[in-house]
Amino acid sequence: MQQNQSQPWINAGTLASIQEKGHKLIHGGIAVFYHEEQVYAVDNRCPHLGFPLHMGSLCDGILTCHWHHARFDVCSGGTLDPWADDVPSYEVKIEDGVVWVNPHPKQANSIEKYKLRLREGLEQNLGLVIAKAVVGLVEAGVPAAEITKIGIKFGTAYGRGWNSGLTILTAMANVLPKLDKAGTILALYQGLLHVARNSSGAAARHLLKPLPGADVPFERLTEWYRNCIEVRDTQGAERVLLTAIRKGASVKQLSEMMLIAATDHFYLDGGHTFDFHNKAFEALGLIGEEHAEQTLTSLVRLLANPTRSEELHQWQSPVNLVAPLKEAFVQLESLPLTEPYIDISEADEKKIVEQLLSDEPLETVNLVTEVLKSGAHPAQLAQLVALAAAERIVRFHTQNDFGDWISVLHTFTYTHAVHERLRSSTHPLLIRAIYHGIISIYLDRFLNIPSAHRPDGSAVPAVDITNPEQLLQILDQRQQVKEAARWTVGYLHAGGDPDALLTTLGHALLREDAEFHSFQMYEAAVAEYGLWRTRNDAFAARAGETMLLAATRYLAAHAPTPRELPHIAHIATRLYRGERLFEEA
Repeated sequence: MQQNQSQPWINAGTLASIQEKGHKLIHGGIAVFYHEEQVYAVDNRCPHLGFPLHMGSLCDGILTCHWHHARFDVCSGGTLDPWADDVPSYEVKIEDGVVWVNPHPKQANSIEKYKLRLREGLEQNLGLVIAKAVVGLVEAGVPAAEITKIGIKFGTAYGRGWNSGLTILTAMANVLPKLDKAGTILALYQGLLHVARNSSGAAARHLLKPLPGADVPFERLTEWYRNCIEVRDTQGAERVLLTAIRKGASVKQLSEMMLIAATDHFYLDGGHTFDFHNKAFEALGLIGEEHAEQTLTSLVRLLANPTRSEELHQWQSPVNLVAPLKEAFVQLESLPLTEPYIDISEADEKKIVEQLLSDEPLETVNLVTEVLKSGAHPAQLAQLVALAAAERIVRFHTQNDFGDWISVLHTFTYTHAVHERLRSSTHPLLIRAIYHGIISIYLDRFLNIPSAHRPDGSAVPAVDITNPEQLLQILDQRQQVKEAARWTVGYLHAGGDPDALLTTLGHALLREDAEFHSFQMYEAAVAEYGLWRTRNDAFAARAGETMLLAATRYLAAHAPTPRELPHIAHIATRLYRGERLFEEA
C-alpha cells in the first residue's frame, strides 16, 4: 500500500537494544534486524501470506519465512522464490546510537509493477500472485478492459489456441457491469487464473505467414478457408485467415467467413466450437481489432477434428434429422433476408417457443423456415430459440443424472452465442446455426421428463426484498435447486430488484470454485435477460424471469464447493490493505 509521503522517519530505538535481541518490531508493521554488523528493515508481513517475518530466521543475508519457507534478501527485499513476491524494504540510518527507519519503501508498488506481476503470475500459473496483481490494479483504478487485455494476449500467445480459460475471462469481462468492486476482483481473478491453468507449461504459439499476394478477392479467400476446414487443413486455413486480415477485411467479414465454415457441419463439438468463436470475437471487441491476428488464429485449431453431429446416431435415428435440415438450408439461400424485417408478434412468439419445446422436430424445422420466409429478423428468432433452451434448464428435473445438467447447459450457451452473432450478421449460411440449435433442444426433451415444477409466485416463502443475499444462505447447502427457484420467484413477484438479484447470482458464482460451465451459464443468462428487459410486455417479462430462474437453478445444483479460489482472493485483498493475517491486532 502507498503511505503518506509526509510521514517522518521512525525512531526504532537504540542500536544496542536491537543488537541484543537481533530484531525489533516498530510502528507500521516494520521489522528491524541486526545482522552481520548491519541494520536492515523490511515489512514484517511475508508478502506470500502475511506471516510475521520476525518469527523467521536470518542467515547469510537471507531472511526465511517459516510458514512456507519463502526466502528474501534482507537488504533489498528481493525474493528467491517468485511465488512469494518481493518484501518491501526500507532505508535505515544510525545517528548517535539511535536507529531511524524511513517509513516509505525503497520501491513502492506501481501500476506497471502490478502489470508485470500479473504477467509473471500467468506465465508461472501462480494463483496468489495473480490475485494480488488484480487487487492492486483494480484498487489503482486501472480499467477492467486493460486488465482483461493482458490475460487475452497471454492466453492466445501460449498454448494450442482458444480454450475454456479464455472463454471464462471474456465472459467475466462481459458481466462486470453487474458486479460490485469485490465481484469485479473475483471475476477478473478467476478468469485470469483459468487462462493461466490452460496455458501452464505450454510453448509460445507462433503464427504462420499470410499468402504472399494480397490481390485475392475476399469471396475467394472465404471459399478457400471453408475448403481447408472441410478437409481439416488447419495450417492452410490459418494462412488464408491471416491473408484476409492483412487484406483489411472487417471484423464482420472475418466473423462470417469463420462462422460459415464452422456451420458447414452440424453443431460442432456439442456447440463449443461456435460458442468459442463468439467469445473470441467478443474478446476482440474488448481488446481492439489490432489484435485480430493473434486472437482469431487461436480458433483455427478447434476445427482440426471436431465432432460433427450429423454423423452421430441420435441425429439420424430413429428420426432422420439431418435430411430435413439440409432441405431447409437450400431454401435459405433464396430467402430475401434484408431490411426491413418484420417483428414477430407476441402471440406468435409464444407459439414458436411451444413448438421448439415439442416432440415434433420436423414440424419445428418447417415452422422456423416459414418464420424466416415471412421476413422475421433471424436474431429475433434466435432469441426465441435461446429462450426455449433456457426453459429446458428451468424444467430440468433433479432426478436426471447429475451430468445431464451439462447437456441442457451446452444447448443454452450455444443458442445464446448464435443469438449474439445474428445480431450483427444475417448471412444466409450463418442462419444454419439456428437449425442446429433447435435440434439440440429437441434431443434434450427427455431431460424434462418428468418436468420440474416452475414456481408461479403462489405458496412461495416470505422473502425480504431488501436482502437478496438470503439466496446465498440457501446455496450454502447442497442441491437446493427447488428451494432456490422458489425463493427467486418469490423475490421477483414481491417486487425485488432484478439488478440486485443478478449481482447476488454473480456472487453465488464467484464465491465458488466454479467449473467452466457455471461461468458460461451466468454470463449467457445475464446477456439474454438484458435483451428481454428492453421490452415491457408480458411475454418479455416471463422470458426474463426464465433467464433468472435458469441461472439460479443451475448455480444451486453446483454449489457449494470448497471455495478455495475466493479465499485466496480474500487473502490478497487483506494483504493489500495491510491487515495482519497472523498477528494479534
